[in-house]
Amino acid sequence: MSAEAVEAERPTRRGTLYRGVPGMWSWVAHRITGVLTFFFLFAHVLDTALVRVSPQAYNQVIETYKTPLVNLIEVGLVGAVLYHALNGIRVMLVDFWAKGPRYQRQMLWGILVVWVLVMAPGAYFMLERTVRDLWGH
Repeated sequence: MSAEAVEAERPTRRGTLYRGVPGMWSWVAHRITGVLTFFFLFAHVLDTALVRVSPQAYNQVIETYKTPLVNLIEVGLVGAVLYHALNGIRVMLVDFWAKGPRYQRQMLWGILVVWVLVMAPGAYFMLERTVRDLWGH
């Protein structure tokens, strides 16, 4: 097989700056965290609107939010919103900064480090009350 035939059989990459495994996973995570944030905001608007319909029903809904499971979900929500915001800044830099595509992988690792540095103490303080209530510490 000639070199030209081998070259013709190779798949060509088109269209996107987000090539490679880390970039693609960040793209997927950005979409998922965006959808999760949208649904949280939608649910938040609905439960807040409930106060005008029935204050008693609103109080019951708010009571269900004081459970350990919901506290864990809140930590996940904060993590999703934080990742989405940090990665959004990275995406803007990739799109609008001339050197952005060259440094997109380093920026991804940078936002992941910032995410961990912010989430570790954040999760600790968010879960502290739940852990104390469950295990009495």
